[in-house]
Amino acid sequence: MISVVNIHMHFGGIRAVDGTSLRIEKGSITGLIGPNGAGKTTLFNVIAGVFKPTSGTVYLDGKDITGLEPHQLFNRGLLRTFQIAHEFSSLTVLENLMVVPGDQPGEQLRHAWFNHRRVQECENRIRTRAREVIDFLQISHLEDELAGNLSGGQKKLLELGRTMMVDAKIVFLDEVGAGVNRTLLKTIGTSIQRLNEERGYTFCMIEHDMDFISRLCDPVIVMAEGKVLTQGSVEEVKNNEDVIEAYLGTGRKHQRAKT
Repeated sequence: MISVVNIHMHFGGIRAVDGTSLRIEKGSITGLIGPNGAGKTTLFNVIAGVFKPTSGTVYLDGKDITGLEPHQLFNRGLLRTFQIAHEFSSLTVLENLMVVPGDQPGEQLRHAWFNHRRVQECENRIRTRAREVIDFLQISHLEDELAGNLSGGQKKLLELGRTMMVDAKIVFLDEVGAGVNRTLLKTIGTSIQRLNEERGYTFCMIEHDMDFISRLCDPVIVMAEGKVLTQGSVEEVKNNEDVIEAYLGTGRKHQRAKT
């Protein structure tokens, strides 16, 4: 579904992404891991249209999407969440979901004034869908709660719910487990699996929690110093000497260098 070809992203003399190429297969839950500073979030930002790459190409379903704006990619079904949730804190959970779909007739003054019935019908459809999402995520008890009052894990669930309000093809999750307690993390993981299995969502996630990665992801891609270091199953990655060296500096290569 996604093909990244020789992407470079430079900030002055800093090569945050340095010739990275990878593929994300349709229907997969792909993990993207690596030590801090490996270039993972920068690569996400390039794919999601936040940054225009210094060079290289990004394809979605075989079509060049390099440099498209985030709202253009949103309309093509490419969505992302953030390590720090971006909720509308003064709106309720239900309202946060309802504002997601674009081109709502109520956003246009002429419809709001002269076509109230059409506006109301659209709002009713969106409200019904939002409540279906809330039921799916098992947060019905939070429907009328202000989003600013939610815990960190509940906000991550809300962000996941917002991706369900449109016809997403692929969702990029940036550290969905960061700061989330184990109970809510299990709920988030189950929701991701269900979206993948029942609704055909493709996911790619940056995550540092290897237990979470092990539960959900196949394959796992490892980045280090702006490049792809290796790719494989969780067990293959865990036992890869280059990965151990990149994370800990304690692999056999390190031991040989000391001797």
